[in-house]
Amino acid sequence: MTIRASASKQIDTLIADLAAREEPRREAAIARLIVIGDRAVDRLIAVANSDVDSSVRTAALRALEGIGSERAIGVALLRIDDPDSATVRAAISLARTFLKGPKGSTVVDRLTLVALDSQRLRAVRMAAVAALRELEPKTIRPLLKKLAADSSLDLGAGTEPRTAPQPVDDWSAQAAAEGVLEWLGREGAKAPLASLLGIVERVREREASEPPGRRDTWTAVRCAAHLVLARRKSRIALYDLRESFEAAKAPLPLDALAAVTLVGDASCLEAIASAYTRSRNSAWRRQLLETFHAVVKREKLTPRHAVIRRLQKKF
Repeated sequence: MTIRASASKQIDTLIADLAAREEPRREAAIARLIVIGDRAVDRLIAVANSDVDSSVRTAALRALEGIGSERAIGVALLRIDDPDSATVRAAISLARTFLKGPKGSTVVDRLTLVALDSQRLRAVRMAAVAALRELEPKTIRPLLKKLAADSSLDLGAGTEPRTAPQPVDDWSAQAAAEGVLEWLGREGAKAPLASLLGIVERVREREASEPPGRRDTWTAVRCAAHLVLARRKSRIALYDLRESFEAAKAPLPLDALAAVTLVGDASCLEAIASAYTRSRNSAWRRQLLETFHAVVKREKLTPRHAVIRRLQKKF
């Protein structure tokens, strides 16, 4: 099967969609750009660096966060001084991706200055603190001690990094998918990986118990949890993601594609290829091809690798 086709025109279309009035269209564009990955980075950086509407800059930064290319460090640090607070928070979230990378010390210094800047909005300072909480406790402890006396931040007297609250414990019929999604958005970046794995496991059980008409809602929640894990470079639940592609009878949410693009390995390729051969949905097949190529490129697989030879024979 063909692995790659030029994505230039598609990227142009998706970049334009970042300015769409309809939220689902914007969100879909972000997810699709994450799936395309490295090929979209330069265009997204250009958008984030431009004077377009702040919502478009924010969307571009979110897409860059999902891709995780170190080429985006510069624009992340630049946009921390953006006049729009939502864009600043998106820039901080993007910068957090690089905290433990080669330029981590630069990111830490920048976020520390933001956290200490009393002239900044509280939401922005709290976002910087939340990002820095991903560091080892001994690293962030001096900063938390210094901020503990700042009543405007309401960090409290404690100086230890806080453990993320546990997610929704009530998985009865009254448990709301929206509540789990809200928790993932609020706590997912700093929650224990075991808690996120627990969400994947329990939502999977919930899906199985729901009638077909309501099952898709919970599938979307599970895939959102996978994307949170993928953004944290965790493969702890990769088995479930792989099985999802193996069993897919219809297109999965875009979060599933984005997650496997970020952390999928060679073991995922057969599942992706299998989903491709079963489907007659042209858009879904195109997305699967792009995802397949992204994993092959990231894992540096060539036609000489055993997994590629096996797939060529089987498919």
